[in-house]
Amino acid sequence: MPGPAGAPTGPAAAPRVVRQRRRRPGLIALSIALIAAGGLSGALLFTASGQRSSVLVVTRDVPVGTAISEADLAPASLALDPAVKAVPAAKKAGMVGQRAAVALKSGSLLSPGQFTSASLVKAGEQLVGVALKPSQLPASRLSPGQKVLIVSTPDPAQAGAAAGAGKPADMTAPQTLAATVVAVGVAAPATGVVVVDVAVPAASGPTLAARVATGAVALIVAAQDGAS
Repeated sequence: MPGPAGAPTGPAAAPRVVRQRRRRPGLIALSIALIAAGGLSGALLFTASGQRSSVLVVTRDVPVGTAISEADLAPASLALDPAVKAVPAAKKAGMVGQRAAVALKSGSLLSPGQFTSASLVKAGEQLVGVALKPSQLPASRLSPGQKVLIVSTPDPAQAGAAAGAGKPADMTAPQTLAATVVAVGVAAPATGVVVVDVAVPAASGPTLAARVATGAVALIVAAQDGAS
C-alpha cells in the first residue's frame, strides 16, 4: 500500500551502533602505580627536609675573650643542612666557662671554633687591675682581648719642674705600657670608677701596680693591626 504523498517509499535505515571503548586493565594499573610512587617520593622528601636537630644558639652578645655563661646560650630545634657545623644542645654544660674566640652575636648559631678554653693571660704575663675614673678611659666600651696602652700621668707640678730643669722633651713625655684587656668591671654607682683587668709582661706588672696605686694613669685604645 503506497504511503502518504511525498513520503519516502524506500526501506528505513538501520540505527547506528555506538561501540564502547574497551578498558585496558594493565594501563589503569600502571597509572595507579605511578601515582602511588609519586606520592611516596613526596612523602619521603618532606620527611627528610623536616628532620630537625637540637643545637645551641646565642641568646645575647658575648664580646671576644669573655667567659660564656649558662644564660648566654639556649637550645633550639632547627632543620640544618648537613654542611652546617653546629654545637649540639646536649653539650651546653661543657660550653659554660669557655671563652668567646670571636664576638658572638645574639640569635646566631654557635659553631665549633667560636669558643676556646685558652686564657687571655699568656705565659710570662701578669694580671693587673687598673682602677679608672670616667675621665681616665675612653667613652667607648672596652672588651676582653682589646689592645690598649696604659699611660702614666705624672703630677703637673713635677712635669713643670722637669721642664724647668732643662730636661729634653722625651724625658718629660708620659710613659706608656702596652696591655691586653682581660675583663671589664661594672662602674661604681657613686664615683663611676671602673676596674679594668689587663695582662702585661711579668717584668712590668709590679711597676704598673705601683702607678695604679697613685691614680696617675690613664687608658687609651691602641690602633688595631693594620690601622694607620
